[in-house]
Amino acid sequence: MKPIIQLHSISEINNFVQNKTRHPLVAVVNFSKFDEHLEDGTRVSCDFYCIMFKNYCINNLRYGRQSYDFQDGSLICIAPKQVLTMDNEIEDKPDKMGWGLFFHRDLLRGTSLGNKINDYTFFSYETSEALHLSDKEKHILFDCVQKIENELQENIDNHSQTLIVSNIELLLNYCNRYYNRQFITRKNTNSNTVSAIKTLLKSYFKNDELKEKGLPTVKFLADNVHLSPSYLSDLLKKETGMNAQDHIHYYLIEEAKNILLNSDSSVSEIAYSLGFEYPQYFSKLFKQKTGSTPQEYRLSFN
Repeated sequence: MKPIIQLHSISEINNFVQNKTRHPLVAVVNFSKFDEHLEDGTRVSCDFYCIMFKNYCINNLRYGRQSYDFQDGSLICIAPKQVLTMDNEIEDKPDKMGWGLFFHRDLLRGTSLGNKINDYTFFSYETSEALHLSDKEKHILFDCVQKIENELQENIDNHSQTLIVSNIELLLNYCNRYYNRQFITRKNTNSNTVSAIKTLLKSYFKNDELKEKGLPTVKFLADNVHLSPSYLSDLLKKETGMNAQDHIHYYLIEEAKNILLNSDSSVSEIAYSLGFEYPQYFSKLFKQKTGSTPQEYRLSFN
């Protein structure tokens, strides 16, 4: 396996893609001017956020262990410290074009975007869930990037950070909108995922897997449906109003109710059987979800 190329700064990414550094914390790259013929299996990790769009196919682009669905007209958003593996299988297209926006977290410090950058969960979609864009959407995002590029052409002054960050935030908000649209257009596939999660959780609690493995995690659910934890949670939230953790809690509480009403086990014994190391955590969650303590719930049916 090839060693990972670590890119720590914006100047290093500019050097990597043969681009001129105009700002120490943000860069816009025109991929049509970059020779992408890299060695197969080239692995890259960046200490900054990466947003990339291309109008051509990369046949084998991997993020983590999964292949990215990075086809014609799609966008990917990558969080810092993630590893991207690139193989030398790129579509030969005469009008090949694309752009990349790279920005360091330090650019966002002291801004409203810095306080909510973690809310853009699509940066954690680390499997095959690229954002597929319509022609109109491509133009809107490119306009945001072009405004950032134009600002980078100017001399840095007291307004530079505000204007650049404002346009990055605008672009991210559009990405949020387009991902929401994509959830809707993939409704049939999403419904199958919801059904699979419900079946998985029912089986998990029914077959006493709690005793062997403890409480199921969001990662456990995501791995079983071949999605990233963040993407799965967002998908479930859009489809059902509850994220992945909410679904786990729902089936957990339903199982707890059954045990409370059909056994003489103490609350502590029930908590341990449900995978809780500390019974007080179980009681707190139960009251949060039902409005009563486990003991109060049990007594209400006597």
